Amino acid sequence: MKAKTVLPAVAMTAVSMVLTLAVVVMWLGTAVPWVVALVVGLGIDGGWLATLAYERRLAAQGDHSIPVTVVGWAFGAVATGVLVAHALTSSSPAAWLAVSWFPLAAKALWLVHGLWERTALTPTALESIRGIQQEARDEAAVARARLRSEATTEETRLTAVTGAGARVARVQADTAKTLSKAWSTLETTRASDETSKALTSVTTPVTVGVTPRWELPVWGPSEAVRTPTLEAAPALTDDALDAVVEEIRTSRTPPLSYREMSARFRAAGHSASELRLRAAWKRVAA
Repeated sequence: MKAKTVLPAVAMTAVSMVLTLAVVVMWLGTAVPWVVALVVGLGIDGGWLATLAYERRLAAQGDHSIPVTVVGWAFGAVATGVLVAHALTSSSPAAWLAVSWFPLAAKALWLVHGLWERTALTPTALESIRGIQQEARDEAAVARARLRSEATTEETRLTAVTGAGARVARVQADTAKTLSKAWSTLETTRASDETSKALTSVTTPVTVGVTPRWELPVWGPSEAVRTPTLEAAPALTDDALDAVVEEIRTSRTPPLSYREMSARFRAAGHSASELRLRAAWKRVAA
């Protein structure tokens, strides 16, 4: 991955340095000795390369120097200025202007490479990130599938409930229609003269017009018949209970036992708790 950013920067730097050196030698070689022009070209390229090397060293240490960066861009601007000036004074300026941006382009590529290095991650970190992303995608897919399933289930339930409700409504409507027809038939029969004659012939002899009119059955809500409740017998006082127990106990000779007395007491319709009845027995038998 590193080669994808460093190789273009190295290639552009080499082309830019060769192009700058060639332009300086050709441009200044006519005015000064070619050795001087060569020194000037190497100076521009050397300063540019020296600042670049120092920037790379600082970047390898995780550091950054603004003055060094400014100097490096200044050398790149000088190289670009030389190329632009040569293009403007040459017989074919368009061709030279087309390549005059190479020094600045090389600096920009090294800037991109530096940004890549500052944001580069190890393979382990990248694998962890991919795992987290895959896990998030899996959870999102499961959530979408769950929502779709719940929506389908709810739609099926609503369809079933709606169908059942429609069937119940149809049955109720048919039942109401049938009851209405039956009620209409009863009302017609009730109001018919033939019905009155038939009733008169089967009932006790009465004169016409005196026979009570028969009523239709009630069709609608009715109150439930209340079940009559038996009134509880009043509880016996202790004295009355003692008298009854004594009377039953001494009704035989010898006197009855408690079990026999209790059975006769209950059979006679008297009411008392077992605790009170036994206490009364003890009082009268003492």
